[in-house]
Amino acid sequence: MVEDRLSAAAQDYLKVVWNAGEWSDRPLTVKALAERLSLTAGTVSEGVRRLADAGLLDHQPYGAITLTEAGRREALAVVRRHRLVETLLVRTFGYSWDQVHEEAEVLEHAISDELVRRIDAHLQHPTHDPHGDPIPTADGEITIPQAHRLSDLATGDCGVVTRVSDSDSELLQRLEAVGMLPGCHVRVTERVDSSELMTVTRVDHDGADGGAAVPFGLAALRAVWLVPG
Repeated sequence: MVEDRLSAAAQDYLKVVWNAGEWSDRPLTVKALAERLSLTAGTVSEGVRRLADAGLLDHQPYGAITLTEAGRREALAVVRRHRLVETLLVRTFGYSWDQVHEEAEVLEHAISDELVRRIDAHLQHPTHDPHGDPIPTADGEITIPQAHRLSDLATGDCGVVTRVSDSDSELLQRLEAVGMLPGCHVRVTERVDSSELMTVTRVDHDGADGGAAVPFGLAALRAVWLVPG
């Protein structure tokens, strides 16, 4: 039941810790967590201490913040609700993929476990949300693909878009406008490190270019993840 859950603030802490490590192995510090939560370091330090006392986080002074097994289960439950809600809003209510994140941020704390189960069944048990992020199962299982940031690739490299961060709505709109969505095969046609620009084009099934080459800043493409191939 919703009433039996952790507070929304505690859920946010655990989800952000999970998200920080989902696609990166960089240690998460109190300062970095505070930036992600838009809170002061002092507030976050106290929140981390309380969650550590509750057995949900591990944290040594000045060390990295990590989830305990119990914390991981709680975090993945929130991630599951968030990503199922995003999928529901796109598939059933006609939201675009750049509109759903904020709505899901609210609803993930409000819906019951039974409603989550029914949403999952209604959507026929989706495995990924509209941004390509894997949806944890009800048992807390999740499969993270071996993907690389598009910004790390070199000229001539190819891959299939597997995930796009939902934090930048303008980038999502631009990617949708040029057809670069999860499942799309793309090729890096040019990389210019001196100007931090990369030109990318979609690739058809036969290997031919499927659209015009589109320039992006490398900083923006750090939000796009590809499975090489």
